[in-house]
Amino acid sequence: MSEQHKHPEENEQDLATDEQSGSDQEQANTEEAVQGIEELKDELAKAKEQILRKVAEFENFRRRTREEQSQLVQYGNEGLIRELLPVVDDMERSLEAGGEHKDFESFFEGVKLLRNKFMSVLQARGLKPIETDGEVFNEEYHDAILQIPGSGKEPGAIIDEVERGYMIHDKVIRHSKVTVAADESGEE
Repeated sequence: MSEQHKHPEENEQDLATDEQSGSDQEQANTEEAVQGIEELKDELAKAKEQILRKVAEFENFRRRTREEQSQLVQYGNEGLIRELLPVVDDMERSLEAGGEHKDFESFFEGVKLLRNKFMSVLQARGLKPIETDGEVFNEEYHDAILQIPGSGKEPGAIIDEVERGYMIHDKVIRHSKVTVAADESGEE
């Protein structure tokens, strides 16, 4: 029989079967969607857990870095201080000996030795005195505290060093304070 000539009961049966298979298909699609959602939820939970771990690791890293920097600042001069302790020991021995012996000449020589030892420790760390003897005033290295006209030297020549200047490697940490020759009119 053709579809047009089927009994109404058969048509209803076919419709019910179609509805049943459509309903089965919808249920299967829904179950797949629910399963996909559950998988996405699991992936999201794993991603959140990884992010939280990374955040915690980063916070621990920042804390350790801050502690290391703090220790570097606190103990950064330890090596220099260790190198200077023998100089301090020599100063103490010199003071004790100076109290017992009144020989000024030997005390003076001892102080010179201490100064040389102290400067050698600092020079090993990169300290260099700024030369002024026979030099011309240079504002990058010198501070002129006085200009002297009629000194018999060329204007701008350094006459005297009042306070020695120093550099660490190539950086000026204290300018030399100097007196400078000026021309007869008092201008540099």
